Amino acid sequence: MTNEQTAVKATYFSIISNAALALIKGLAGFFGNSYALTADAIESTTDIFSSLLVLFGIKYSNKPADENHPYGHGRAEPLVTFVVVGFLITSATIIAYESISNIRTPHELPKSWTLIVLGIIILWKEYSFRLVLKRSKESNSSSLRADAWHHRSDAITSVAAFIGISIALILGKGYESADDWAALFAAGFILYNSYMIFRPALGEIMDEHLYDDLIVEIRKIALHVEGVVNTEKCFIRKAGMKYHVDLHAIVNSEISVREGHEISHLLKDTLRKEIPEIGHVLIHIEPTKY
Repeated sequence: MTNEQTAVKATYFSIISNAALALIKGLAGFFGNSYALTADAIESTTDIFSSLLVLFGIKYSNKPADENHPYGHGRAEPLVTFVVVGFLITSATIIAYESISNIRTPHELPKSWTLIVLGIIILWKEYSFRLVLKRSKESNSSSLRADAWHHRSDAITSVAAFIGISIALILGKGYESADDWAALFAAGFILYNSYMIFRPALGEIMDEHLYDDLIVEIRKIALHVEGVVNTEKCFIRKAGMKYHVDLHAIVNSEISVREGHEISHLLKDTLRKEIPEIGHVLIHIEPTKY
């Protein structure tokens, strides 16, 4: 299975999961008098749209290079991640606003059976987070990683709702707003996660140096290529699910231009074979110094 297929499959899982949970949470929140569950439903609804955006980003970023985009369309993925973060911030703002309004408005205690619903949701969302995060690492997808953290955010908001409802039910009258305080806390956590998702995507757009381990691996592979004496500069930038590499390779200064050219092609082919996540490779040949 290719990286794209892995990412697409995980995104379809997220869409179906979020749609089902948004319906369950919405109904449970309405009939169970729990705004924390309703807040959860709001986040799951925005997650459906953000997962659809992730799906679009993954498919578009994997379009082959063309005349106008010689390096491919990989940068579409972090751009989609920015939009996904916008969805998260919007949902957090709505939840916070409604929570504050409900705290100041007298209302009934949540129903005790909502705790059972929340317990099942927490377990499912944590499983979903781990599954999608694993797929994001396998496919090198930043937008899929953002989608995974949506699941973790959902699990945390559900935990907050569970605690809030438990406090309200145990302490009884006068503590009805504990449920709403839980939703407010969840909104703050969503905002924090938004930054954690936004930061790596920004680094990708800005070609930030983040790939020391990959550089070490590239240098190690290069030294096993016949004709390569050593390596010098090595720069890496990520675009979508691919890493583009600029590498300076040192070769014997006495060889011909043709031989140097052949070594550079062999090095390029070897790197792409050993590390399938590598996209474009630019090899600059440097002569040995005496």
